[in-house]
Amino acid sequence: MIDSHAHYDDSRFDSDRDKVLQDCVEHGVTHIINAGSNVTSSEKSIELTKKYSFIYASVGIHPHDVAEAEDDAIDKLITLSKEEKVVAIGEIGLDYHYDFSPREVQREWFARQIALARKLKLPIIIHDREAHKDILDIIKSENAREVGGVFHCFSGSKEMAREVLDLGFSIGIGGALTFKNAKKPVEVVDYVPLDMLLVETDCPYMSPEPFRGKRNWSGLIKYVLEKISEIKKIDYFLAESQTGANAIDLFKL
Repeated sequence: MIDSHAHYDDSRFDSDRDKVLQDCVEHGVTHIINAGSNVTSSEKSIELTKKYSFIYASVGIHPHDVAEAEDDAIDKLITLSKEEKVVAIGEIGLDYHYDFSPREVQREWFARQIALARKLKLPIIIHDREAHKDILDIIKSENAREVGGVFHCFSGSKEMAREVLDLGFSIGIGGALTFKNAKKPVEVVDYVPLDMLLVETDCPYMSPEPFRGKRNWSGLIKYVLEKISEIKKIDYFLAESQTGANAIDLFKL
């Protein structure tokens, strides 16, 4: 199993991080992408890659944090990206649900970080919440297709999924797929070809059923894979192996 999006630098793992990560290995997790959300978080993600052979990192500034980003943040990300196990720029994007950063600032930083990814020839990990049109417009205007990437925790419709696939981007699926009212995610998984799906936890957030509301961790990704195999009427191990292969290909693991 490959967890394509996690946050093990989060303080909710401070008391037992080593144990949780050892449990991940014992439950069959072979790779984890730990996603940065600002410069400090990206630095912590890289520290994790040096301690654990199965952890890789992405570096970037989350839309929640761009309002506080300093002028030299891009230069710092360039330096961090040179570390051996940095495999993507992210998570970056737009969040119009919380609007913790002004939307104009979010759009500016999203475009700047796409330009950075193109310069570094790294894929991008996209955060998109209630900002579908602007996300797609910026991806097109900044020629993000050149590097590709994944829409993490995809929350759009089947119709938007079609546009995402047309742009060459993969779709990340997490615990929300297992929720009892998950109509759109089920339709998306049914529609999207298996070779364009990644699975993720977004831990410590977004735990699947029957653990909703509790701290998430990579061992629970099997519940997402079980739901994918059920929806697509395929063997569980095919879902596991193909989504894993997709992550290996995208992030060059």
